Amino acid sequence: MQEPALFIDSSKTLVIADLHIGIERELREMGLHIPSQTHLLLQHLDRLCSSYRPKHIILLGDVKHNIPSSTIAERRDVRTVVERLQSWGTLHVLPGNHDGNIHKLLPKETQIYSSDGMIQDTIGFLHGHRWPKTELFECETILLAHTHPTIMLQDRLGVETYEPCWLRGHVLEEKTVKRYPSQKNPEIIVMPAFNPLCGGVAANKDTLLGPVCKQLLDVDHARVFLLDGSSLGKVKDISLSR
Repeated sequence: MQEPALFIDSSKTLVIADLHIGIERELREMGLHIPSQTHLLLQHLDRLCSSYRPKHIILLGDVKHNIPSSTIAERRDVRTVVERLQSWGTLHVLPGNHDGNIHKLLPKETQIYSSDGMIQDTIGFLHGHRWPKTELFECETILLAHTHPTIMLQDRLGVETYEPCWLRGHVLEEKTVKRYPSQKNPEIIVMPAFNPLCGGVAANKDTLLGPVCKQLLDVDHARVFLLDGSSLGKVKDISLSR
């Protein structure tokens, strides 16, 4: 899958993070006048669901963008997107830091979880802005979002580009065991943002966001994968100049 999304074949589960529906409002306030892109998000989501036919769809937080209040247009767009996704499969939502009162915008059938994470089979799911509950560190894999990971690349002239990416790594055990004594050193997978307007944090330049990524993840030794599947090696080996 060459997409900012993940499909778990064993459970027919499609995982999507950081839709940030309504972000255009903040961009307008910054002087960037961009019309609503929700129709493009819907087209993208429909293509994915049509291709993979998921039984379950997990939204890994930050379904909406504006806090503390949402515009009428944003509330309408959130309902449109989640109702469309609900038509494809059972919808599961782990609220992110932008998702205050998100339950008011979701269909009654939606399964909403605590923001400290949930477990499906041997995988822990978490938006990433909060400390996860203890049980997640007993999983084989923890999948989280929130930080919108990118990798910064420079050409010979020093021109910078930022590419959305996946990060796959493990935690620093000495730090992690202090908070999670029973941790089993799960693999940590950090998802890119689905909405291309979100921007991101460069793993080889900036400090990642959220307690797990910022304090526990061994970022230097995490492996970097672009959306097309290209492996760039470990974060520490990706130089900022050539």
